[in-house]
Amino acid sequence: MKALKYLLAISITCSSLLSFAAEDGITIPRIEGEPTLADFEGMEPRTELARSMSKVEGFIQRDPDDGEPASQHTEVYIGYDQTNLYAIWLAFDTEPELIRANLSSRENVGGDDRVGLTIDTFNDQRTALSFHSTPLGIQWDARWTEGSSLRAGFDITFDSVWNSDGQLTDQGYMVSMAVPLRSLRFPDSDEQLWRVQFGRNIPRLSEFAYWPQYTIEIEGRLNQTALLRGIENVSPGNNSQFIPFLFARDVEALDASALGGPKFDSTTEQDVGLDAKFVFNDSWVLDLTLNPDFSQVESDEPQVTVNERFEVQFPERRPFFVENADFFATDSNLLFTRRIVDPEGGIRFTGREGDYGLGAIFINDEAPGLNRVAGDPLDGEKANIGIIRGFRDISEQSRVGFFLSDRELGEGYNRVASLDFRFKLSDNWISQGQLVGSDSEPTLGGEATTGYQRNIQINHTGRTVNSHTHFIETTDNFRADLGFQNRFYKPDTTGIHNSVNLNFYPEDSNLNSWTTGFFDVYLNDNDGKRIYHQFGPNLNFNWNTTGIGFSFTDYAEILRPQDFSGIITNTRYDYETYQVDVFNSTLQTATFRATYREGRALNLVPPVGTLPYVTDTSRISLFFQWRPIDRLSINNTYFLTELENRGGGAKVFTNEILRSNWNYQFTKELSLRFIAQYDETDAGPATRLEDDENLNFDVLLRYVINPWSAFYLGYNSNHSNFDIVEYEGERELIVANDLRQDGDQFFVKFSYLFQR
Repeated sequence: MKALKYLLAISITCSSLLSFAAEDGITIPRIEGEPTLADFEGMEPRTELARSMSKVEGFIQRDPDDGEPASQHTEVYIGYDQTNLYAIWLAFDTEPELIRANLSSRENVGGDDRVGLTIDTFNDQRTALSFHSTPLGIQWDARWTEGSSLRAGFDITFDSVWNSDGQLTDQGYMVSMAVPLRSLRFPDSDEQLWRVQFGRNIPRLSEFAYWPQYTIEIEGRLNQTALLRGIENVSPGNNSQFIPFLFARDVEALDASALGGPKFDSTTEQDVGLDAKFVFNDSWVLDLTLNPDFSQVESDEPQVTVNERFEVQFPERRPFFVENADFFATDSNLLFTRRIVDPEGGIRFTGREGDYGLGAIFINDEAPGLNRVAGDPLDGEKANIGIIRGFRDISEQSRVGFFLSDRELGEGYNRVASLDFRFKLSDNWISQGQLVGSDSEPTLGGEATTGYQRNIQINHTGRTVNSHTHFIETTDNFRADLGFQNRFYKPDTTGIHNSVNLNFYPEDSNLNSWTTGFFDVYLNDNDGKRIYHQFGPNLNFNWNTTGIGFSFTDYAEILRPQDFSGIITNTRYDYETYQVDVFNSTLQTATFRATYREGRALNLVPPVGTLPYVTDTSRISLFFQWRPIDRLSINNTYFLTELENRGGGAKVFTNEILRSNWNYQFTKELSLRFIAQYDETDAGPATRLEDDENLNFDVLLRYVINPWSAFYLGYNSNHSNFDIVEYEGERELIVANDLRQDGDQFFVKFSYLFQR
């Protein structure tokens, strides 16, 4: 008993010392030379250079046992010189044979052990850059943003040029990181005061451990980081980057709108463009793009779009819009850059000085005027777009800001102005709000309309209770043509949605935690009439590598005449679903996720002349990742959605999506990827849909030196269920039972980063 008390006292003392160290911060030394893993042979500092670096240890768990010491010992050695920030990780492991490490392409590190550092270079506790590496040196980087906007959390579209290396040992693994100062943005001052957080993930234990402690009892991440002192007289310099690109492809594709009927056309395209970046005073960035490189070689993950009322959102991947994307983020998504489809050129300016930040984008878009018939007033017209965002930080993690956008096309326009705030009320309470106004005129001229949107939310984050309450009101004439507005933000809607979750952490149990809670939504139109209600309780259990969740959702949806053609009066539909979610990553070589949903749903694609009605439904979603060898990753995704009339009646439709992605990694830079995706809609008598079948093959050889210097050689082939028939001298496209090729393409893409 005395021994137990003694150990407890030591634990409390160590915890107090660690807390003090985190509050007091750490000092990073300027070192003479570039440290490598060879300086830490045997997983200890062997050389004078290694011993001159500052050491960090004493990691504390956040998951699964918040506040407990990490299960495995970790040491980090840090230093800097005039050009780089260095970190050497010694990740000890009592079971090194269980470490998960695979050779994969950049950022495809899911399921592997990894270590990482997060740096807030402006010490503003709002945004930070995060650099992670697996035991084999495979990189993952992201931008972290505090808050609850769509850009909050980790934004992995951020890419940076930095160096990493890794090595497995009989004691665990070692990782080296060298982050060039020119890849960072920080204040123009002789002495830097940054914030830093070190983290380690052990997937076989579902463990995330950090220094300093990053507890779930307090809202926010960056307010729990440590101050980093010691960096003096450095600068990324007024550096510049130039990224020319070349894209060429040979395409044969079916032209369904050709004169005289559908036919196959062959085209060859070449494209040359340039992205340029200039950094001024360390923290201000000017980006220019000419004929920007918007060719996408990475395909979007599949999503179910059949029988969905609202648009599906896909992530932005294009380089020009990535840096400082969080500058333009607000709670209401007023800038969804995939709305800008085909620009000729653009300019963007972002940066900050003290408590103030400013961002601006000026760009055009040729897409609205393309593929128009002769005589169309919009034929050849381009949309001109301007966006300005500014903000001021107040105290710790509070901010006020504004957003302005203007999209001009033809005789019309859409102008949006917004004021927003985020106030940190306490360690656990956050409030956010926004007031938005829009002024619009139709593209071909007409009466101008105005509208507004306002929303306010208050959130609580803690160990036991998490809650979110959000009120949103949008008038019927509100438009944000550059934004993405989900069903909660749509015009002529006012309502509130709430969620509450209670978290429990059993002691002396294999069960890490269990959670119960609910999500509740009420939406009315602006006249006060109910148009939507959703209520759903849930229950979730989490073990080290397994999770199981159960949920029930009850819906009441009211369709109005403006929502669906043929409805003459507001019509209410009641339906409900039951759902089970399962996750497992126990095996080192496999990860599995599955969702099964059953119940009732609204048929939004009934036969022509028929109104929507409630049907029986079921949906299966499966994801399975398998690594038979450490160089090969096989990711399989499957969706099956079925609707049929209630009581075993006529089938509405069956939709299946199957995607298999095979990636073989020859080296860290060179890989070969193959994707096969099959999508079929089998339409029954109770729908206006037609049978649709599509099969796509995608082969891509990649050599990636860094995110901006890469060579791609690819081939894509698509097959669908069609046929071309002759009728009275005219060709006609019909739906067929068999698949035939409707197009294929070969393409080459090359880009290279020149930096000085």
